[in-house]
Amino acid sequence: MFGNDRDQLRRFFFSVWNKTRSHQALEPLEQQISSVLQQHPEYHRLLEQDPDTEAGRDYLPEHGQTNPYLHLGLHIALQEQLATHRPAAIAGLYQDLLALSGGDSHATEHWMMECLAEMLWQAQRHGLPPDQHAYLDCLNKLTGR
Repeated sequence: MFGNDRDQLRRFFFSVWNKTRSHQALEPLEQQISSVLQQHPEYHRLLEQDPDTEAGRDYLPEHGQTNPYLHLGLHIALQEQLATHRPAAIAGLYQDLLALSGGDSHATEHWMMECLAEMLWQAQRHGLPPDQHAYLDCLNKLTGR
């Protein structure tokens, strides 16, 4: 949808948040993003800033910074995996973890996102495609398997 244009994707978050706050009609993807944004009040103030200034900002983990756009994007990626049942075992693992979390879907997504982020980081670090087996192994470990 956005290719590799980081700032364009980030601006889309700002646009969706602005439309959400002003009660404008949202397209289906915007509705999904709006739902994730609403679950993260800690990012609302950021999304109310000037997108021209904020969209290009770097977040450096070595300085103890968490990238809010990456966090939001991981939620959306995970929800897409669940909606498309890709990888095939993802829905069952989600249900197992949901039960372990006491039915807290947001906490369950956060647990799963740790594995997703690790898989993506390892792929980027080694210049390889994402390792679906390592991802599923990580999720299985969360369930206690």
